[in-house]
Amino acid sequence: MNSDFDAFPNGLLRKELFLGTVSAVSATQARLNLSAAGSPSGSHFESGRYGRGEVGELVLIEGQVDLVLARLVDVNVGDAERWGIGEARAAPSIEVSGYAQFLGTVRPDTLRVSAGVAHYPRLGDRAYAAPHTFVGRIPHLMTEADASAIELQIGTVAGNSGAKVIVRPEKLFGRHCAVLGATGGGKSWTIARLIEECLKHGSKLVLLDATGEYRGLLGSDISHCHLGSPIELAPGSVAAALPPSNFIESDFVAMFEPAGKVQGPKLREAIRSLRLVRLQPELATNGLLKKARQPKKDVQKASAAYAAELENPTSPFDASKLPRQLMEECVWPDGGTNENPDPTQWGAKNASDISFCLSLGTRIQAVLLSSSFAPVFNSSGLTSLGEIINGFQAGPKKLLRICLGGVSYEYRAREFIVNAIGRRLLTLARGGTFSRFPVIVFVDEAHNFLGQKIGFEETAIRLDAFEVIAREGRKYGLNLCLATQRPRDLTEGVLSQIGTLVVHRLTNDRDREVVERACGEVDRTASAFLANLRQGEAAIIGVDFPIPMTVQVDAPERKPYSDGPDYQDAWTHSS
Repeated sequence: MNSDFDAFPNGLLRKELFLGTVSAVSATQARLNLSAAGSPSGSHFESGRYGRGEVGELVLIEGQVDLVLARLVDVNVGDAERWGIGEARAAPSIEVSGYAQFLGTVRPDTLRVSAGVAHYPRLGDRAYAAPHTFVGRIPHLMTEADASAIELQIGTVAGNSGAKVIVRPEKLFGRHCAVLGATGGGKSWTIARLIEECLKHGSKLVLLDATGEYRGLLGSDISHCHLGSPIELAPGSVAAALPPSNFIESDFVAMFEPAGKVQGPKLREAIRSLRLVRLQPELATNGLLKKARQPKKDVQKASAAYAAELENPTSPFDASKLPRQLMEECVWPDGGTNENPDPTQWGAKNASDISFCLSLGTRIQAVLLSSSFAPVFNSSGLTSLGEIINGFQAGPKKLLRICLGGVSYEYRAREFIVNAIGRRLLTLARGGTFSRFPVIVFVDEAHNFLGQKIGFEETAIRLDAFEVIAREGRKYGLNLCLATQRPRDLTEGVLSQIGTLVVHRLTNDRDREVVERACGEVDRTASAFLANLRQGEAAIIGVDFPIPMTVQVDAPERKPYSDGPDYQDAWTHSS
């Protein structure tokens, strides 16, 4: 016997959950005469409460061929009877009607659930409240039956703690996932719960912890590392470095923000010169390429020999020497005199160029010495983050948590560093590292890192590493799970690639509009419910979840440190 039928030995349509009959049908919804909606309260059935006519309730309409799954979006009475509602609560005889928006079809022979309406209901067809157990199994019933498939238990049906909601990981993460919601809606707990469920299986997860709130995720299958100096560290966390070789030339140009028509070209020439002396050290004097009144022949010859490496934006160089090399670039292009120039050598120092570049040199020095960029420019003796990621992927650990709580926003350090991490992961993915064991990257506070544009107008760059991962990552075994309280700050390029949204309470109209645009199956009627979700409740929406459902996410065993200050305790003890 089908195990799905075993879960409903008495069938889906229970007389105890009868709501009413269909009185009108359109292309998108049916009008129901709700015979039980005027009761003083809902009813309890099999350990769950059913409103039997409340807005938001899922409904099963008994059609002529299939069952139609719908959601009540409007309940009302006629104008002539609305003044008698108070009396009707004692003796429910008032006539109530409602509109149920069509969501999908349920095959009565297999209980498989699909989006769209295969056969519309007819006038007089009966409607029933959907059993909570059935609602919790909707994600499962939308896939082919497979008793051995891995499934994640992420919560329960809202209003019934006994009806578990189970989802297959490929449905949740296969097309990338985003956890959205206003502050306090429960995003952090949802991320922690998803991670805990994944850890029960042979997963490979990378968590970019923006604030350090997930330091409580502990276990033998979890590795912790940190960049910078976080205030709180997870036990055993390893200090990691992200060497300059993880950045490309445009990163440095945007990072140092050259201004005007002199600073930009001089900065690029300085980077090129430092690359050249790394490739051919005999050209250097104290690690620098001296140019003032020096012959060009050897430099031109070496430049031709290493042309590919010099033009490669990922080619490394010694960034610590950049301020001094910048001054070495401030020379006249030719030697000799104005009357008799000598193009075979560089001229003397150009005081005007030096004056223009002094402010840039000062800024470069400030960035190099900044504590925010210490994991990049002052990281000798620390383990490279690239080595940590390689070791994690090849080893038995299931979760690598990278703590960014010690990296400040000074000089936009966080944005640059997170983008470089994303680029590193993408490079590994393109090389086939994740083809056998796919990796899910959880990015907390994603709105701070994705799609940022940094730098002056003429040197600005877009930090698009994760946007590229969203477009290409799936085919390489690299998937994203983003968490943000500001969906409107995510780029269209990222949102258009997100297949599944787990949406907590959203009170901002612009944020709800973003959700509507990201998932075409959600119209304004459905998204209107997002403003009224309770703490911990979330709506699962997406390509593989065309039937939106509301879930009470289970509390994680290892809760994140996301609470604000306890004013009652602090102010009581300070008085």
